[in-house]
Amino acid sequence: MTVATECYSCARNADFDRLPPRERIAADGLWRVAHAFDSALPGWLVLLPRRHVTSIAALTDTEASSLGIWQVRLSRALHKVTGCQKTYVAQFAEADGFAHVHFHIVSRPAGLASELRGPRIFFHLLGPNDRPHIGEQQMDEIAMELSKELQA
Repeated sequence: MTVATECYSCARNADFDRLPPRERIAADGLWRVAHAFDSALPGWLVLLPRRHVTSIAALTDTEASSLGIWQVRLSRALHKVTGCQKTYVAQFAEADGFAHVHFHIVSRPAGLASELRGPRIFFHLLGPNDRPHIGEQQMDEIAMELSKELQA
C-alpha cells in the first residue's frame, strides 16, 4: 500500500480536482483547506499540507512560513462569513488514518455555551455525539462563501 491509500488526507489530495467544494475551499501548492466532517459547528475548517507530513517538525521552512498566514486568513474569512466571535486553532494528528498533520481552525460563535468553549469544544462538537452535525449541502454553501472571501 502507498501512503496515499493509507492516509485519508493524501488520498483526498491526490483526488483534488474531483473533490466537492467542502473539501477544497482554498489551496495553493503547499496547503489545502477543507470543512471538517462530523462537526456540529458550521465553519469548522481543517488546514492540511498537500504532501504527507506526520509531525510539525517535518514541515519545510516554506510550509512553516505560510502556515501562520493561512491561519490568519482563514480566521478573518470565518469572521466575515460565519460571524464567529473568535477562532480556535489546534493540531493533534494522532487518530488511525489521520496521522497526516492538519490544523483545526474552529469557528467559535458568540453565543456558544461556556461549557463548550476552549478544548471542550472538541469533545462535544466534533465526532460522534448526540448533537446534529452540519450536512454536506451546508458545508458546501459555507465553502463557496469562504472561497469567494479568500479570493477577494
